[in-house]
Amino acid sequence: MWNTDSVWFELFIISFGLLMGHIFMGHFEERSSKLRKFLKAIVSILLMITLSCFFGRTVAFTVFALFLIPVIYVHAIWLPRQRIDGWTGEPKAKYYELRGWSKDIF
Repeated sequence: MWNTDSVWFELFIISFGLLMGHIFMGHFEERSSKLRKFLKAIVSILLMITLSCFFGRTVAFTVFALFLIPVIYVHAIWLPRQRIDGWTGEPKAKYYELRGWSKDIF
């Protein structure tokens, strides 16, 4: 019944990764457009499925892991160097300034 030898397994892994990223790091994208968030999810899923179908699961997961390296670098090294917490995005005013967003929320 449970079989991981199908493309659905890759779809689950990438979807779960996007879900966890959205839950735990979504506050970094709170002012990004919904279209950008939607396209990020669609492109990620399509890339993973395409790589898996044409080049195999190992290549797909390797590319997925390589895409995590810049994310980890930004949140663990670059943001703290800018005096912004890489986990919470605080202070918000400094983070908004870095992103070019208005500090006026309401």
